[in-house]
Amino acid sequence: MSSTGSTYGGSSVGAGRTHQASVGDTDVLAVSPVEAEHLVTDIAEDLSVFDGLTVERAQAIIARYPQARSALLPMLHLVQSVEGRVSQAGIQFCALQLNLSAAEVSAVATFYTMYKRKTCGEHLVSVCTNTLCAVLGGDEIYKKLGEHLGEGGKRVGHNETAGEPGAPGSITLEHAECLAACDLGPVIQVNYEFYDNQTPEKAVELVDALRRGEKPAPTRGAPLRDFRTAELELAGFWPEDEPGYRATVDGPSAAVETLRGAKLAEDRGWTAPAMPNPPLPEVEKK
Repeated sequence: MSSTGSTYGGSSVGAGRTHQASVGDTDVLAVSPVEAEHLVTDIAEDLSVFDGLTVERAQAIIARYPQARSALLPMLHLVQSVEGRVSQAGIQFCALQLNLSAAEVSAVATFYTMYKRKTCGEHLVSVCTNTLCAVLGGDEIYKKLGEHLGEGGKRVGHNETAGEPGAPGSITLEHAECLAACDLGPVIQVNYEFYDNQTPEKAVELVDALRRGEKPAPTRGAPLRDFRTAELELAGFWPEDEPGYRATVDGPSAAVETLRGAKLAEDRGWTAPAMPNPPLPEVEKK
């Protein structure tokens, strides 16, 4: 059997005998003696790290949503508040709580960069390296911090940690895509709180303070917390005492630069047309 016709598109270039045509057909000779259950092994992870309080919180998250699976994103933050990452045990925990497969949970956990597969430091330092911040100095800041946090001439890279992960003073460095603060670039986030108008020197001072156990006030927003506490808040659990709660949610979130356009519109009487407000569709109950 040979193949001497034209290739796709009518050209005869490359036409000739194919590999398949040069060998004979081979029928199935036998079925592998390996039992099917030996091909895939389910590993039961130790879920004891997720205590009764974590289970209680997981159920509280689920109760917020008409469909249980909608609770997956905040539940992954809850898992991260316990372990400082999303481990295989954390994936199984979420799957069991939500009646999902581990594959479904893994697909989400590996899609979003905010879910870490390696244990984070006490603080997550995110340097914006998107276009505007990069040209304003973000790339230089990221490089400087990597060199400053490294040891033995080796620079700390993306999602790598200086110090023992999770230990006091440890810092995980990452380069981040747009942090939505172009008006104040270059910017850094520490545990998702903003430090605006940075320079390499200011960034080094910031991480040195973090390593000493200090918590410098962000440029705007809530007081600085450690990474795991921030993750717990992202899961929807806030300080129980009123002063702590108010300090967290009432922090200033906008700068003068951010509000400049709105102020110009107010001063000049500019308004936008009203948006339609149709009723929301009915959601099927659980």
